Amino acid sequence: MRSNYTQLYVHFVWATWDRLPLIIQEIEQKLYAAIINECQKLKCTVIAIGGIEDHIHLLTGFPPTIDISYLIKQVKGSSSHFITHEIQPDKFFKWQGSYGAFTVSHEEIDRVSNYIRNQKQHHAQKNIITQWELNNK
Repeated sequence: MRSNYTQLYVHFVWATWDRLPLIIQEIEQKLYAAIINECQKLKCTVIAIGGIEDHIHLLTGFPPTIDISYLIKQVKGSSSHFITHEIQPDKFFKWQGSYGAFTVSHEEIDRVSNYIRNQKQHHAQKNIITQWELNNK
């Protein structure tokens, strides 16, 4: 092999401040677009994004030149800044400081992606994967 080859995938989960229902329908798609944009700036590939009013899931492929803590710091920071300075400067919006990060094998990408994209249905039906939901409210 003449060049490096990596397949690195991580599933992130993070919540709004005090699990408040801050991700309202009016801002959801703009918020997701801001997260995708920041990931692209960092040379990461967003595979799936989804969530409900109080948390977000993100599955991304990432290069070996970036570490997980830096990636999530940039994504959370830039998206929070975008909401509080451009979308809703007159309203409260903040992420919790913590997050979950789970490595994902190439074989599990479809399963994890489906779970992320269908967050609203999983939560409505109470059909969630507990370890991926940061239930430490």
